[in-house]
Amino acid sequence: MTGCKPVDTPVEYNAKLGVTNNGVPVSKGRYQRLVEKLIYLSHTRPDISYAVSIVSQFIQAPYEEHMHVVDCILRYLKGTPGKGLMFKKSRKRTIEAYTDSDWAGSVIDRKSTSGYCTFVWGNLVTW
Repeated sequence: MTGCKPVDTPVEYNAKLGVTNNGVPVSKGRYQRLVEKLIYLSHTRPDISYAVSIVSQFIQAPYEEHMHVVDCILRYLKGTPGKGLMFKKSRKRTIEAYTDSDWAGSVIDRKSTSGYCTFVWGNLVTW
C-alpha cells in the first residue's frame, strides 16, 4: 500500500455493507490482522472509528467488498499522517458530552448505531 493513491474519506458516503452470499471470500487471517490494527489505531484516530466499526462486523466472514473498505481506510490514513488526538493545556474547566445515532441503519438486522464523545477541559477523551 506504500505506492497507493490517498483518498479524502475513510469510507464512501452512505456505504452499506452486508453479508454477501455470492461474493469472493478473502483471507480471513489477513483481514483479521488488518482490522485488529485499525481498531487499536482508532483510539488515537477517532476520524476512522466509524469506518473501522463497519468492517469489524465482518471479521469472521470477510469478502472482497469488505476488504475494499479496509483498503480505503488504509489509503485515507496514508493521506492524513498528521491527524490524531492532541491533548493541550487549557483554562477551560468543563466537561462536555455529545451523542448521535442512526435509527435502524444496519442493512443486515436493522439495528441502530450510536456514538458519543466526551471532552474534559476541551480535550477529547472518549468516543
